[in-house]
Amino acid sequence: MSYTALARKWRPKKFSELVGQEHVRRALVNALGSGRVHHAFLFTGTRGVGKTTIARIFAKCLNCEAGVSAEPDGTCAACREIDAGRFPDLIEVDAASRTKVDDTRELLDNVQYAPTRGRYKVYLIDEVHMLSTHSFNALLKTLEEPPPHVKFLLATTDPQKLPVTVLSRCLQFNLKRLPVSEIAAHLRAILEAEKIGFEPAGVKLVAQAADGSMRDGLSLLDQLIAFGGGKAGEAEARAMLGTISRDHVVRILDLLAAADAAGLLRCAQGLEEFSPDYAQVLDELAGLLVRVGFRQAVQDYEGDELYEPQLLERLAQALSPEDVQLYYQTAIIGRRDLPLAPDPRSGFEMTLLRMLAFRPASQPVTATAGGGEARAAAVRAAGAASQRPSPPTPAASAPPPRAPAAPAAPAAVGPAGDPAAWSQILGQIELGGAARQLASHCAFLGRQGNVVRLALDPQYQVVRSPAQEEKLAQALSRHYGETVRLEFQAAGGSAETPAQAQRRAEEARLARARQAFETDPGVQGLRDRFGATVLPDTVRPLK
Repeated sequence: MSYTALARKWRPKKFSELVGQEHVRRALVNALGSGRVHHAFLFTGTRGVGKTTIARIFAKCLNCEAGVSAEPDGTCAACREIDAGRFPDLIEVDAASRTKVDDTRELLDNVQYAPTRGRYKVYLIDEVHMLSTHSFNALLKTLEEPPPHVKFLLATTDPQKLPVTVLSRCLQFNLKRLPVSEIAAHLRAILEAEKIGFEPAGVKLVAQAADGSMRDGLSLLDQLIAFGGGKAGEAEARAMLGTISRDHVVRILDLLAAADAAGLLRCAQGLEEFSPDYAQVLDELAGLLVRVGFRQAVQDYEGDELYEPQLLERLAQALSPEDVQLYYQTAIIGRRDLPLAPDPRSGFEMTLLRMLAFRPASQPVTATAGGGEARAAAVRAAGAASQRPSPPTPAASAPPPRAPAAPAAPAAVGPAGDPAAWSQILGQIELGGAARQLASHCAFLGRQGNVVRLALDPQYQVVRSPAQEEKLAQALSRHYGETVRLEFQAAGGSAETPAQAQRRAEEARLARARQAFETDPGVQGLRDRFGATVLPDTVRPLK
């Protein structure tokens, strides 16, 4: 019983059958159509993207008995023999096994002779970067000025290893890695033509595992059909590829949304029975977060074969955009650091805990199993509220500006230069980052109408910028309930900023701690009995 692998059976035989690589196909078709065919071509790219296939199609176009054209008839003797690999004027050389200069010279000795059957003698040298330096030197002169009946087609996965002298003599085409969508569409077309049952999610997993290589995708599809007993299902694909069910990934994201640390650890422990590749689990989690982020940014995003729109919509409402970005970044960094962990499972569990640890302080983490459905529902409701902005209202019905939370808040300013009152205001407004640094290094000088006067510490002029001033002005406007603008003046000698007040308080605490340590009876006893010496810089106050 004879069986032909899918990668061989469905190998393109014409340019019109190629998947992707439109930039290469277009250049070669135009060259053949105009008759301006160069004598040396170099095809570069990773494995399985079509380098050798394109070279064979090109050789067929040059030697088709119907004439040189971009569409060989495929039925003449030359086309059939090239497809079968027995055309005498297509010399295929594996440079990886013929690296010696003697092999190259023997090959080039026959260049001068006319073709036996075809119109051109075509030399297809695969993995040409494996040739030795002496072999390249022997090839250079022939490559630069070959006889008119000779064409050179070179293919390599590592063009950086080729001498510049060789590159300058060839037309170079860089073949790109194929997108997952194109690989999946081609695999589905093959399965339909072969009348083999499949599930779109299973085909999508195979296309992702192909990593941009169509040949790898077809080989994996062959393996999946054998593994699945004549069908290509999602469960079989996950079992063959060693990936876990997507339900587990969705469960992890639900627990992250609920901030349930105990549930996350139990879920991670439950994955151990599947012996998963934790790097792939983090890849799956990052891929789901990408889709959730797309759903939040584009309301009509429909997802793909792996995740339904309804699921993405639910997760988009349960998570804030900030959390999605944080979890995604943590997942890809955790995947990168996984080889450095004591073991893959602990590295995976620590990555999940890091996602919760870095959440904003307003979203507490549940350390016990009590996270439950109530907290999950609350988080989803909060996410939905943040994701669904209220529709704009006409100017006539616009609500009045929000008043301060406490009626006495504006009165809490106190006298000009009062650092305690200014610190109290900074504790009430929503401000962070460089804008808070700017405010903490300013002293409050007073307020006249809608003008707030501040004195900036001269040592911290670097933190002042128009963007940070605007953020501080907006925060104060929300605090006072009306629009205010800032006016910066030179700092007075008696004006103390909150940062200076905090430093003064910390220095006072440190002085009291050192004094208490010096007068401690136990320390005095150690000094008297053993001649101990106190290092003042090592004394710190208790938190």
